[in-house]
Amino acid sequence: MSLVQVEDLSVRYGAKTVLSRVSLRIDKGEIVTIVGPNGSGKTSLLRAIIGAVKPSLGHVTQGSGVKIGYVPQKLHIDETLPITVSRFLKLPGGVLAADIGQALMQAGVPDLSKAQLSQLSGGQFQRVLLARALIGKPDLLLLDEATQGLDQRGSASFYQQIEQVRQDTGCAILMISHELHVVMSASDRVICLNGHVCCEGTPAVVASAPEYRALFGTGTGGALALYRHDHDHGHDHGDHTHDHKHTEAAE
Repeated sequence: MSLVQVEDLSVRYGAKTVLSRVSLRIDKGEIVTIVGPNGSGKTSLLRAIIGAVKPSLGHVTQGSGVKIGYVPQKLHIDETLPITVSRFLKLPGGVLAADIGQALMQAGVPDLSKAQLSQLSGGQFQRVLLARALIGKPDLLLLDEATQGLDQRGSASFYQQIEQVRQDTGCAILMISHELHVVMSASDRVICLNGHVCCEGTPAVVASAPEYRALFGTGTGGALALYRHDHDHGHDHGDHTHDHKHTEAAE
């Protein structure tokens, strides 16, 4: 049985329909990426899967005992708050030190447990949020544009870590990404969303689909080559951030 099955899902906010008759499944151990323009319902879909949004039609079914981890787009922490990474990961309580150490290692930042949260770079903070999601040993990891604000190298490094997490833990991964090079390099399946499922399949199939090209064009080749260069040579832990804010808003 699939970890998560979404059937004929529609989501409305007032009179506005943001998702219409969306169906998809997530199977054990696969990496699935959702792409789509601003306002296409990507974040609403993830929120419906975790139960934060109530469907107006259709339903979401989780497999028995399936545990879900969630890495948000961003999390605002008061910079004056004196809290270490370890203490942050212990919230709201009942978390073992051994589990924290294992999660930080899986997230690629094993030496950050005593660091102050306010002193972390953007890339390090996203790794800590990843570790927080991994503490519960999820069967399915959801990432909502988790590299927003990171530069090319930081993003590539983060998504390499995601691939490593899948390899180490066997968990499935469903992620939203605006980075088409990630879609073409790190996914088993791609779902192109624009209020409804425009097309779905392997990266190669979706990249050649007319619906995908109508939304994104055909210019992913250069980005793909750059990502593979980063992937082959390796980098640090994604400690690179843009000085400007990304303009894509959550739906």
